Amino acid sequence: MVRGVLRIVRVCTVILLLIVVPSQEGYSVSGKVIAAVMSSDQPRYRDAHRSFVKSLAGRGYPAGTTEIILQSPNPDQLSWSNTVRKFNAYRPDLIVAYGAPAAVTAMKESDGIPVVSVDVYATEKPLKGMCGASSRIPMVTLVRTLHDIRPYQRIGVIYSAREIGSLRQLDDIRHAASQHGMTVVEGNVTSAAALDGVLATMLERCEAIIVTEGSQGSRQFERIVARAAARNTPVIASMPDAADKGGLLSLEINPAEQGHLAAEIAARILEGASPDHLTLLSPRRIDLVVNMRVARQMGITVPFTVLGSATRIIK
Repeated sequence: MVRGVLRIVRVCTVILLLIVVPSQEGYSVSGKVIAAVMSSDQPRYRDAHRSFVKSLAGRGYPAGTTEIILQSPNPDQLSWSNTVRKFNAYRPDLIVAYGAPAAVTAMKESDGIPVVSVDVYATEKPLKGMCGASSRIPMVTLVRTLHDIRPYQRIGVIYSAREIGSLRQLDDIRHAASQHGMTVVEGNVTSAAALDGVLATMLERCEAIIVTEGSQGSRQFERIVARAAARNTPVIASMPDAADKGGLLSLEINPAEQGHLAAEIAARILEGASPDHLTLLSPRRIDLVVNMRVARQMGITVPFTVLGSATRIIK
């Protein structure tokens, strides 16, 4: 009698558990932790991160069940390294690094934690195991288009020696400029205070200025444009929205696309793929933008061939 009652209790308990505890099928609880670090606090990285979070949620890793920690340290090597070391102690499932400086640091210093790189101006042969979204664009196109607008002989290039992506762009600009007989005047800007001296030299010696993707150049871009405009000197760049901010010409990737591509790679890693078997995806959308308002203000005639190749024209 007692045994029969106990058997009935056990059966009822099992039935109750089946009713109360939901089946895991169709019920997404990822329980994943993702740590993210930006090379510097730039709008392009913020936009890419928002897109990354949204796209990752669409792949089954929503914010409610996936912890995402975002850090934006000072743009210097010590700060990037310290941030990655803190991540190592926290042991996330994945590190997402925005910009080449943070990405390269994370690749070298992460303690076995997979790294997804986003908005990285990588060489044609990136680091072994580097995967994510590349921001590499043909700088030769930017330089050639500037030359087609007007055969400038001396161009200034603002870059940061501390940031590998900026240095890689400088190398590509040097090569492209030599093909068109241009002389490059280089200006290393690693702080806001250094910008004044570099700009003063360039505006005396150069006919146009190119700003690379370095953090200081990005933060101070509108200031660079304003000072250059006072000397009727055009500024061009490869950063998103550069032409909208007063640049004559820009060759731009799309930050939202960068985040979307990175989420594709991140989801595959979280599902078990090895970074060594993945790749660095190239941007699918690159926009050549011409600011005709700036051209008119500076008395620059933009050839029809240039306008014909532009993705967007600011009138």
